[in-house]
Amino acid sequence: MTSPSTRPRPRRRGRWLDLLLIAVILLLVGIAMFPFLWIVQMSLKTQLEAFTMPPKLIFLPTFENYVSLLQDNSFLHTFANSTLASTITVVLSMVIGVPAAYVLSRSQTKADSSIALWVLTTRMAPPIAFAIPFFLIFQKIGLIDTIQGLVLVYLTFNLSLVMWMMRTFFDGLPLSLEEAAWIDGANIPQTFLRIALPLSVPGLATTAIFCFLLAWNDFFFALILTRSATMTAPVGIVNFMNYEGWAWGKITAGSVLIMLPVVAFSLLVRKYLIRGLTAGAIKG
Repeated sequence: MTSPSTRPRPRRRGRWLDLLLIAVILLLVGIAMFPFLWIVQMSLKTQLEAFTMPPKLIFLPTFENYVSLLQDNSFLHTFANSTLASTITVVLSMVIGVPAAYVLSRSQTKADSSIALWVLTTRMAPPIAFAIPFFLIFQKIGLIDTIQGLVLVYLTFNLSLVMWMMRTFFDGLPLSLEEAAWIDGANIPQTFLRIALPLSVPGLATTAIFCFLLAWNDFFFALILTRSATMTAPVGIVNFMNYEGWAWGKITAGSVLIMLPVVAFSLLVRKYLIRGLTAGAIKG
């Protein structure tokens, strides 16, 4: 028998590596969360405290910036415009793009890869390349400063995202289930609605979130194509930057309010979001 003194002791190297890994993860999380946490604490300070140097980490929070924003009808109007434009964009993008992605996934023609590539090219060019043509065309047909114009622009870019993401997800679905439905007498639309879509809920949730993010966070096109009537929330924050000074409290409070809908929606569907992002990582 081996004496107690000669038994192999558990190595501590593994524990130190685990602790080091945890420390690195916490550091990376802290770096990623720092801008968000900084904006939140700035929004809870008065204008005087916001400019105090060095910055105060311990202070009495105040909600006067949020109260002031919620009483500002112009900002609430821009918030409503962003909500309306983003929601309509997501609905139309999913209604048009998801069936198109299913067709590309199940089609057996040689032109499928070429079509998919041409769809993706709308995401390759910089936004400035489309801004001037959109502005000139919208000016001619009367879509400047309209929700319809914003939705049309966002739809142009979101459709390619929907088609590429959902096509990849449909490719990972077992074709045998659809073939079994065809044998039972189901046609292609019925197979799509009753088989493919229910199995694609994680992908649908993930794609919808990204479409909403792209429309909700847009600043460039909203700045160029809108005026006062349909100004969106990201552009509305610019109104707090004027010659009299920058209202940092309102700017940061408005930024937090803009982030809240996306964060809340992501938390509600986080289960589907994780499944959708990891779909296709492991096959078989």
